[in-house]
Amino acid sequence: MASRETVSDFVSQRTLALVGMSRSGRKFCNAAYKELAAKGLTLHAVHPVAKEIDGVRCWPSLLELPEAVGGVLVCVPPAQAERVVQEAHAAGIPRVWLQQGSESPAAVRFCEEHGMAVVQGECILMFAEPAALMHRLHRWIWGLLGKLP
Repeated sequence: MASRETVSDFVSQRTLALVGMSRSGRKFCNAAYKELAAKGLTLHAVHPVAKEIDGVRCWPSLLELPEAVGGVLVCVPPAQAERVVQEAHAAGIPRVWLQQGSESPAAVRFCEEHGMAVVQGECILMFAEPAALMHRLHRWIWGLLGKLP
C-alpha cells in the first residue's frame, strides 16, 4: 500500500501522462482523462498506434512527450505495466500510479529499485480533488474500514 504522502504528492502534480486510453472510448483511462482534465490538469495521452482519441492528441511513447510530466497514470494490463514503468524511468518520470487492475509485482519492484514513487491498488479519482460525490463516499467508506493509505 502506498503512503498517504506518496498519494498526495502524485495528485498534487499538475501535468501528467496517461497510458491506456482506448480507441473505443469505453475504458477507465478515457473517463479518467476527462475527469482529470475537468479539474484543470495538463494531460498527455500516450497510445502506441492512435494519433488521436476522442479529439485528444496521443503521443506514441512517454519518451516523445512535448514536455516534462510529474507522473504517469498507467491503465494497461499488468503484463504491459512493467514495460510502461521502464519507459517512464527512461523518460525521467519520477512518479507512477498503477491504476487498479494494472498492478504488476514486477512493475512495482522496478519502480522501487529505481527510486520512483509508486501508487498501486488505488483509484486516482478517489484522491484527485475535487473528488466527485461517488468517489468522496467511496473514500469515506474506505477510511472507516481502515483501507486508505
